[in-house]
Amino acid sequence: MEAGETPSGGLGAELDRVESAVDEGDTDLRRLGFWRVVALIKRDDELIDRYADQVGRIDAKAFRARVRFRAPVWVGVVLQVLGIGVAAGLVGLAVWNAGAGADRALDVELASGLALPLAAFALAAGIHTFGHFIVGRSVGIRFTDFFFAIPPPPLPGLKIDYNTYLRTGPVARAWMHASGAVATKLAPFVILAFAPVAAAPGWTVAVLVILGVFQVTTDVLFSTKSSDWKKVRRELAVARARRRVHTGGA
Repeated sequence: MEAGETPSGGLGAELDRVESAVDEGDTDLRRLGFWRVVALIKRDDELIDRYADQVGRIDAKAFRARVRFRAPVWVGVVLQVLGIGVAAGLVGLAVWNAGAGADRALDVELASGLALPLAAFALAAGIHTFGHFIVGRSVGIRFTDFFFAIPPPPLPGLKIDYNTYLRTGPVARAWMHASGAVATKLAPFVILAFAPVAAAPGWTVAVLVILGVFQVTTDVLFSTKSSDWKKVRRELAVARARRRVHTGGA
């Protein structure tokens, strides 16, 4: 079946076939043609109403059969908030130490030089998935599990409830995907804003700038092809296709 082509047996029959395969232990949804069917469903509200429940069920079955390191969503949210808290604490330490005068507990350059880059890493790690969660929930997307993707690097993530994902508009879905990526890229520059009041040495400023530029560069080179920005582009393409259908355009 080619992309954009309706299966000869119908979408329902295709989903039934995929679900049977998943029940038998085959979780390779791409090879099974599941995502091609989902791409067709996304473009039509009637199809979404008819098949969203089954799509969500199949996706959840395949995920749970494939991913063993799972926990409730609240565990992931707590860990993300802790990461953000660690970043705030490190920034506070650097700022406090810079203003503590002769009685300061730590050397200013050591405190700021180490604390601010560590804060940038902690904030980037904490804010990424948390950004997806906050924006997703605000537009109606729910999440089912917190997980670590294996093999390495073990990246944390929140599993989307694909039923609610389909029932959310494509532009809102695009914003959800973009939120984590944008938040992560802003993290080093947010921490950089505290460098003057923390009396950060020049090398620390350079590290933060390099980290920020590196993250933006990797996004431009890789994420548009394989990660969050690829999904943003995909959902915006769905939005354009839906507009063409609704306006009768070619």
